[in-house]
Amino acid sequence: MKPLDWRTELQALRDFSALIGADSLLTQAAGGNTSLKDGDTLWIKASGTWLAHARERDIMVPVRMAPLLDAVANAQPEAEQAQLFTLSDQSPSGLRPSIETTVHALMPQRVVAHVHCVDTIALAVREDAMPILQDRLRGLNWAYVPYRRPGLPLALGIAEHRHRRPDVIILGNHGLVVAAETVADTAALLSRVKRLLTQDARLAPAGDPEALSKLAGDNYRLPASDVAHAVATDAASTAMAVGGSLYPDHVIFLGVGSVAAGVGETADDAVARLGTAPVEILFPGKGVLMRRDATPAADAMARCLADVIARVPEGAPLRYLTNEENLELTNWDAEKYRQKLDAMVPSATRGIF
Repeated sequence: MKPLDWRTELQALRDFSALIGADSLLTQAAGGNTSLKDGDTLWIKASGTWLAHARERDIMVPVRMAPLLDAVANAQPEAEQAQLFTLSDQSPSGLRPSIETTVHALMPQRVVAHVHCVDTIALAVREDAMPILQDRLRGLNWAYVPYRRPGLPLALGIAEHRHRRPDVIILGNHGLVVAAETVADTAALLSRVKRLLTQDARLAPAGDPEALSKLAGDNYRLPASDVAHAVATDAASTAMAVGGSLYPDHVIFLGVGSVAAGVGETADDAVARLGTAPVEILFPGKGVLMRRDATPAADAMARCLADVIARVPEGAPLRYLTNEENLELTNWDAEKYRQKLDAMVPSATRGIF
């Protein structure tokens, strides 16, 4: 069979990226990334950009793989700075490659998709995930990598499985990676894995926008998606949420963990009690409020939190990120760069959620 032209595949990758970027159960805001290898060049989504914008914006960045892989093999600090390996003459946008560039480079398959699949995360945050995954993914060539900070630590964790050449990787407290030789095969594999890992969402009462509006004050507002309220209107979900942080993008865009207002508290009361203004406040039995300056990514993460936790059975043992893991994320330059770009995303983008 004649190999597909890389330019044709790159356009197919853009179309595929836009499709999964528009599905909030697969990716949220700037989360997730896709890539295509052409010889020693890796075309990968730029950090801080949205897969949903792949058709109308130039979000793919070319990276030299050989020196990047050498840096990973030697655990050099440069491996954390994929922008050092960008082919600048082919990348007029000046954007940085994804913080997951090393993960994509390490996968031997030509096409790689990393998504923050809600159904996958709902399993990947559980301490008892392995037997469930073994049952559901039987027959696939897959691997499980316990949580490691995105970037070089995660890449080194994935490198431990390279000899098996897995097509599917479940990332503890993080998400899903699928890979194949063509965009079409990668899309088909992603669809299959998503179907295998699908879980029923626990039903939650609707939010109470009228009551919340009275509690918002001048500094808070309703969330972009009504779905976000479920994390506060369902008692089991609220209990899980306030337990801590479950995955990286929550920490980056909503802050460490979740906070709930006390009985009778307004948003201003909660802020005064906490001594800080959280991006999101849960009002048990009523819903959630977002800080008025919350970015589109924060709104996307608020919905993601509700979607993920609704798929975790009540009483399931959860593995929260540790204090050290939270600090690694909040103090990481690569994530501060993503936050900076996110602040520049037009508020009109909220309409896609």
